[in-house]
Amino acid sequence: MSMRLRTKGRLVAKNRPVHFTFNGKRLQGYSGDTLASALLANDQLLVGRSFKYHRPRGLVAAGAEEPNALVELGRGERQEPNARVTQVELFDGLTARSQNHWPSLEFDVGVINAKLSRFLPAGFYYKTFMQPQAFWKHVYEPIIRASAGLGRAPKTGDDYTYEHFNVAVDVLVIGGGIAGLAAALAAGRAEARVLLVEQTSGWGGRAVVDQPSIEGITAQDWVNATLAELDAMPNVDLRLRCQGAGVFDHGYALAHERLTDHAPKQGGPRQRLWRIRAGRIITATGAIERPLSFAYNDVPGVLLAASLRDYVVNFGVAVGERTVIVTNNDDAYRTAIALHDAGLQVPAVIDARPSAKGDLPQQVRALGIKVLTNSGIAAVDGGKRVTGVQVCAQDGEGTVTETIPCDCVAMSGGWSPVVHLWSHCGGKLVWDAPHAFFRPDTDRPPLGADGEGFVIAVGTANGHLFTAEAIADGFSAGRKAAKVAGHTRKPGQVPMGDDIAEEAMAPVWIMPAQAPYKLRSKMWLDYQNDVKVSDVQLAAQEGFQSVEHAKRYTTLGMATDQGKLSNINGLAVLSDALGEAIPQVGTTTFRPPYTPLPLAAITGVARDELFQPVRKTPVHAWHDAQGAEFEPVGQWRRPYAYPRGDETAHDAVTREVVNTRENVGLLDASTLGKLIVKGPDAGKFLDMMYTNMMSNLAVGKCRYGLMCSENGFLMDDGVVARMDDDTWLCHTTTGGADRILAHMEDWLQCEWWDWQVYVANVTEQYAQFAVVGPKARQLLQAIGGMALSKDDLPFMQWANGQIGGFDVRVFRISFSGELSYEIAVAAGQGAAFWDLLVKTGEAFGLMPYGTEALHVMRAEKGFIMIGDETDGTIIPQDLNLKWAISKKKDDFLGKRGQMRSHMVDPDRWKLVGLETVDGSVLADGAYAVDEGTNANGQRNTQGRVTSTYYSPTLKKGIAMGLVKHGPNRMGEVIAFTKEGGGFVDARIVDPVFYDKDGEKQNV
Repeated sequence: MSMRLRTKGRLVAKNRPVHFTFNGKRLQGYSGDTLASALLANDQLLVGRSFKYHRPRGLVAAGAEEPNALVELGRGERQEPNARVTQVELFDGLTARSQNHWPSLEFDVGVINAKLSRFLPAGFYYKTFMQPQAFWKHVYEPIIRASAGLGRAPKTGDDYTYEHFNVAVDVLVIGGGIAGLAAALAAGRAEARVLLVEQTSGWGGRAVVDQPSIEGITAQDWVNATLAELDAMPNVDLRLRCQGAGVFDHGYALAHERLTDHAPKQGGPRQRLWRIRAGRIITATGAIERPLSFAYNDVPGVLLAASLRDYVVNFGVAVGERTVIVTNNDDAYRTAIALHDAGLQVPAVIDARPSAKGDLPQQVRALGIKVLTNSGIAAVDGGKRVTGVQVCAQDGEGTVTETIPCDCVAMSGGWSPVVHLWSHCGGKLVWDAPHAFFRPDTDRPPLGADGEGFVIAVGTANGHLFTAEAIADGFSAGRKAAKVAGHTRKPGQVPMGDDIAEEAMAPVWIMPAQAPYKLRSKMWLDYQNDVKVSDVQLAAQEGFQSVEHAKRYTTLGMATDQGKLSNINGLAVLSDALGEAIPQVGTTTFRPPYTPLPLAAITGVARDELFQPVRKTPVHAWHDAQGAEFEPVGQWRRPYAYPRGDETAHDAVTREVVNTRENVGLLDASTLGKLIVKGPDAGKFLDMMYTNMMSNLAVGKCRYGLMCSENGFLMDDGVVARMDDDTWLCHTTTGGADRILAHMEDWLQCEWWDWQVYVANVTEQYAQFAVVGPKARQLLQAIGGMALSKDDLPFMQWANGQIGGFDVRVFRISFSGELSYEIAVAAGQGAAFWDLLVKTGEAFGLMPYGTEALHVMRAEKGFIMIGDETDGTIIPQDLNLKWAISKKKDDFLGKRGQMRSHMVDPDRWKLVGLETVDGSVLADGAYAVDEGTNANGQRNTQGRVTSTYYSPTLKKGIAMGLVKHGPNRMGEVIAFTKEGGGFVDARIVDPVFYDKDGEKQNV
C-alpha cells in the first residue's frame, strides 16, 4: 500500500496539516504536498480511468509529463476539468473529483470496452462507422459525441482575474535546475537583463533530489548560494510556478505563471501570461524519464523510477512497501538506494542489460539487494493494484523464470531531453545513438531575423546527463547570450560538478525482446489514449509508414500530455516494424504550448465587454447626446443617422442629405484608417501595394488608390497623400485599417524584408471631420485661420495650417460630390474643434449627418463602397476602374492575378447604375433574372444589386449593380427579384446620377 513515511519529505511541513476531499472523501495532507503526493499518502493509488478502455490508472510520473491523473477541481460553483494532480499544490479546502468513469471510479461500467479490445484496435473507428450510412446520424454520431472528451465543461463563469505582462529582456532562461541557474548566474554577472522562470514551486530540479556535489558542496547548498546571489542582482528576475509555454519567431516567448492557484484565499490575479521579447532564449528544460514497454505496465503502482524517488525524497511518500525496479540504465539504481534509505524493501532490481558492474549497481548489491541482469518483466500481476511481477529473460519470448511478490514497480527506460521549446520555432534534432534519444542539433538552431540562432538548449535538455557537463553547458550559454546582447563583463569561473560514473544504457523498446502478440497487446505506450505496442505495429502493417500518419491513426501522443512519455517508445516500435532506423522515421511535430493553457489565461482581461472593445471617436459622447442611432463598422460605432423628434431613421437620412446638398453638413470621419508609410523605399513599396502609381505623387497632393490582393481581387480603397519626400499617409476604409496594416507588414516582413519601409497605424491619433456642402467654405472662413479658396487649396490637395486656433491638416477631397474639406486635428482636441464647427455652423444651417446619408450621397455620385460593390471576387475592371490601374509600372500586387483567363472573360458582370421604371427602391442584393434555367433547374441570372437607396436629391430609388455586359446595354430594361416574390423592372443607366462633371465638388 502507498503511505506517508515517518522520515524524508524535504518539501512538506508535517506540522501544518491540510484537509482536502477526493471523490467526496475527506483526506489529510501537509503544506508543501502536491495533490498527487497527498493522494498517495492516503493510499489512493487509483486516480482515473483510461479514455478508450476505461482501464484503472494510477500515477506514472511526478511532473508535467503525467498522463493519467487528471481530475476536476471544484472551486465554489465552478468546476475546472483536466487538472494534472502532479502540478496541483495542496491547499486547505481543495475539492477534487476523478474523471472518465460511471458510476464511480472503483466500479466503472465502461471497462466493458477492455473486454471488447480485440474488436477495438487502432483505427477501428475508420473501419467501423462506415455502414450502413443511415446509422451515422442516429446511432454512431450520438454515441461518439457522448463518449468524446475528458471532464465536464464548467457551467458558470470564471470570476477570477487573469493578467498579461509584457517584458523585454536580454536573456530568458527557461528552467530552474542547475543548468538554468548556472546560465542565469553567468548572464546576470555579465550585467545582462535576465528573466529566469521555473515551472515548479522550487529550484534545483533533479539535482536537489539526487544531491551530486557542486563546487565541493551539496547541490542543495550550491542552489541556495546561487539563488542568494541572483536575488541580490537588480538585473535578474526569478519566477517560480512559471512555465515556459512556447517559443516563437523574433525572440518572442510565452510563459504561464500560476500566482494564487496554490493559495486561492490570498487574493489578486490567479494567473499571469508573460509575453516576452528576448535577445536570446536559453532552454534548460531538463529531460523526462521514459517508461518501459512490458505487459500490464499500466497497473496502478507501476511508475517511473525517478518519479518514485521524487515522491520519497521530496514528499516523504512511498507508493508501496516492496518495490521491484526494472531498468536498462544505472540511474534507476539511485531509486533503489533511496528506497532502502527510507526503510522500504527492494526485492530485486531487474536490469535488461547483459551486465551491471557500475558503481551504482555495486552500491545496491552492497545493500543486500538482488540484481537480475539480462532480465525483464514478462507481466505485472494485479488489477487495481500491483501484486507482483513475472520475471523472464530479456532476449526471450516471455517464459517466466520466477514471480516476485511486490506492491510497486519502478521502471526506467532511459531519458529523453525536453526539446519541445527548442523545436517550436524550427530547431532541428539529431539522434544520439549511445543514449537512445533525440537531442538538439546545435548546428541547426531556430534562426532569428539576423540569421543567427536565438535559442540555446543547455544541460540535460541538450543531452548532457551528468552534473559537470550540464552545469558547464548552462554557464557557457549564459555567458554567450549576455555577450551577444552587448554585455562583456566576465562572469567568473565555471562551477565544477561531480557525479558517480555510470555505465552505458541499453535501448529497450519491448520487454522481452521477442514478446509474442499476447504480451505485446498488453504493453501500453500511450496510457491516456490506450495505445499499445501492437497498435503501432498494426499501423505499420496497414501502410501508415509516416510517423505523423501513424500518430493520427493510433492517436499515439494525441492525449493531453502530447506524447511526453510515449512518443520515443512509439517511434522506436514503428521504426522496428518498418525495418528502418529511428532517425529515418523522424519525429512528430512539437507545437506550443508545452502543456495545455487555460483559455482564461490566454484571454487575460479580453473578456466580456473587453473581449472586443467598442472603439469610439473623440466626439462619440456628443453623438450619443444628440440621440444618434449607431451602427457597428468593424469595432467602431458610427452614427447611422440623427433622428429629431418623431422622425424615423429614414426621415432623418432624407433631411441630412437634403441639408448637406443645400447648406452644409458635418461628418465624423475619424474612424477612417490612417497609415503612415515612411522610408527610403516607401514609394516603391506603395507602387506595389496600389494599382496606380504613388511614387510620383507630388508632396502636398492626394490621389485615390485601389489595393488588391495577390489574386487580383479588390480589397480596399482610399485617398493617399504625400507628406514629404519619403512619407505618405494612406487612408483606408473604417474596417480596413488593422487588416491593411497586417497586409503591408506581411509583405514587408516575409517578401520585401530588405526594403527600408516603416508602417504605423495612426488612426486613433487624429480626429477627422468632413465639412461638406455649398456653404462649407463660408463656414470655415467665418472661423478663420487659413486660406481655403479654390486657388489656395485646389481639389485633391492638402495643407497644414490653423483654423480657429487649432492646428489642423486640411484635405480637399470629397466622397459626396459636394464642396468638401476633411480636417484632421489631434485626437485630444477633436471634441473642442467639433464644438467650434457646430457652434459656428448654426448660422449656415449646419447639420451633422451619419453614415447612411454618406452612403446615399456617394451612390448618387457613383462612388463605390468596399464591402458593397466588392465581395472578395471583384476586380477593379468590373467596377469600370481601369483608369486607376497604372500603365507606367511593371508590377503591382494582383496584376498577374487579373491576367488569368476568368479575370479577362468578357462575360464578367460590370458595374452600372439602375433605376426602377416605377421609381421604387430595389431590394438590396436582388438578382437580375435571365432566360432559361441552369443545370440545377434554377433560374439563370445576369446581374445583382450591390447598393440601393432612396435618393432625396433625385426623389426616386437609385441603385448600383453588376450586370452582364452592363456598360454596353445602357437604357435596356431588365427584371429584378422582389422581396416576397415577383419581379420589378429597372433600367440600366450611367452609375453617376448626380453632377457627372464634378462641378459642385470643385467650386
